[in-house]
Amino acid sequence: MAEVGIKSFDPQESRLFQQMGSCSQHFNEDLIFSEESMNVETPQILDKGLMEYGCLHYRRRCRIRAPCCNEVFDCRHCHNEAKNNINVDQKRRHDMPRHEIKQVICSLCGTEQEVQQVCINCGVCMGKYFCESCKLFDDDTSKKQYHCDGCGICRIGGPENFFHCYKCGCCYSNLLKNSHPCVEGAMHHDCPVCFEFLFESRYDVTVLPCGHTIHESCLKEMRDHYQYACPLCSKSVCDMSKVWEKFDMEIAATPMPEPYLNKMVWILCNDCGKSSEVQFHVVAQKCLNCKSYNTRQTRS
Repeated sequence: MAEVGIKSFDPQESRLFQQMGSCSQHFNEDLIFSEESMNVETPQILDKGLMEYGCLHYRRRCRIRAPCCNEVFDCRHCHNEAKNNINVDQKRRHDMPRHEIKQVICSLCGTEQEVQQVCINCGVCMGKYFCESCKLFDDDTSKKQYHCDGCGICRIGGPENFFHCYKCGCCYSNLLKNSHPCVEGAMHHDCPVCFEFLFESRYDVTVLPCGHTIHESCLKEMRDHYQYACPLCSKSVCDMSKVWEKFDMEIAATPMPEPYLNKMVWILCNDCGKSSEVQFHVVAQKCLNCKSYNTRQTRS
């Protein structure tokens, strides 16, 4: 076996290798420091101006150019409020087609660009929540936004808390999954009180026992004014049995004058839809089928 020669290093060569090793160590440390700096700096750039920009409707770091009129607005709701104002000529009133938005303007650097989440110029995130389909930007993620493919738009409240009813054509709370009456296109119409289009409304909507839909705030306002019937079909919006008992007591305590004692009338019940012939009373007429007083006189 051949012998292996071992060469001893010259002191000068040893010092040179030590210096080279030291330089290599410093280079590695600088590289690590640089990578750490980048990791720290990137979120700082993305989050710059977070929750500092936006409008009454959304916190976001961009504005949008309306594809319909080529004007710049903070959001589509700002556009719709401005363009559907009573002071605007009726022929010029219109809504923004959200899915057709092509251009956005960064609120921090003012760069106009195609729709995307991160600004191509300054690198800021223009919306923590971003939906490429709806062109929606929002920094306030506490709303738990999610995109519903069935609705074709973004909803709030978290996908785990809602289900899409394909017959009604909208998302409902899981609490209504097996109990709501299905009405085709229930949400694709205006609120019967304030006339806002319910499908795209930003306010809470509730389903009445009859299946029709209405803003929760509008339903509360109805109750505050002692209105307990659906504005569309006139069915009772809640359990009225206790009220009907008071009607029974009121009618028993209010006998009709002799000329009306035997007067009979035909009524239609708004709750069950049955017609019946009952004795007339000035207070109300009671349905013989479901015992409701939510009735209307059809003929005498």
